[in-house]
Amino acid sequence: MSSSPREWVDASAVRLDRQDPYLRLQSVTIYVRDLDRSLNFYVDQLGFQLIFDARVQPGRRWVTVTPPDGTANLTLVAPEPGSEQHKLIGRPTQVTFVTEDVIVKFREWSKRGVRFNFSPRLKRLKYEVQVRTPRPADPSAPAAEPAPIWGGVFTRFKDLDGNSFSLVSFDEVTHALEAQRRTIAEKLESERRAAQELEIAKQVQARLFPQTLPPLRTLEYAGTCIQARKVGGDYYDFLDLGGERLGFVIGDISGKGIAAALLMANLQANLRGQCAIAFDQPQRLLRSVNRLFCENTPEGAFATLFFAEYDDNAGYLRYANCGHLSALVLRSDTTLERLDSTATVLGVFREWDCSIGECRLLPGDTLALYTDGITESYNAAEEEF
Repeated sequence: MSSSPREWVDASAVRLDRQDPYLRLQSVTIYVRDLDRSLNFYVDQLGFQLIFDARVQPGRRWVTVTPPDGTANLTLVAPEPGSEQHKLIGRPTQVTFVTEDVIVKFREWSKRGVRFNFSPRLKRLKYEVQVRTPRPADPSAPAAEPAPIWGGVFTRFKDLDGNSFSLVSFDEVTHALEAQRRTIAEKLESERRAAQELEIAKQVQARLFPQTLPPLRTLEYAGTCIQARKVGGDYYDFLDLGGERLGFVIGDISGKGIAAALLMANLQANLRGQCAIAFDQPQRLLRSVNRLFCENTPEGAFATLFFAEYDDNAGYLRYANCGHLSALVLRSDTTLERLDSTATVLGVFREWDCSIGECRLLPGDTLALYTDGITESYNAAEEEF
């Protein structure tokens, strides 16, 4: 027997965090006269579950039932009349069922016709834990603690053939089960709140992406972001810069999850709050964004960013690639151009500057901006495409 009720409860179930090989009682044999009659008793009156019913060889049937928690299997066997096993029918068994509340189970089973030897009664049980320990070298060492005493309610019941079983509940076990349930309930509630907060964060972040697209005469454009997690640090935006100019922004924040999403929101606020500067001074805008990003984010955080300003009248694109993946321009004649980095990433150096590149987009050309979620995609075998 375990040294504490909690240990008993923990040991009574399959524990996925255990390192030692799983081991428990598989089956107890109960000898009965009629398998169908006994099967109805265990399933209908005790509420057990049938898990096996088959003929293992001609003339021999194997029936196995289990309590609702599945802690052990009871194999029902109908031996041949006159055999030694047949003489064991109707004798007291050494099988004890432990429940949280004997009174409740007593009333429930009594209504179903289960025969009890006596009404539930209180019982105190003293047990000793048999553990071999080395003799203490110091005679003055404190003596071992006295054997624990468990208390609870006890009764016995019989099946249709008179096989009798014990039904007990230990106060200590019940308390340990309640403590375990509370722990599990608190964990589930914590997980529920975390999931709810994550869902709210997802909805908030979704609103940070552009909800409307400023119209352009010479360019069709669109954007989307599908996070691998509920939230993340990938970011894109379309900024109305006025004067028939549109800003294209795509970025990738270091890190993952909520932390990256918060930094992404910080970067978006900095860009949208100062986008008016970009009309004639894109370098000044990016220097200011870098400075604020350095000031408002923890050390080690950074962001790659591709910022472009498109002139709807001239079809020209001015851009700064701040350590981001190269933008791709697929020309109408199928040639490919790369718009590579013109500066380092944002958020690392306070003294920071960038160069501005230029590119003209002609009818039929396609500009593709993307994050490493595209280039580092992998299949089910975790092989990158």
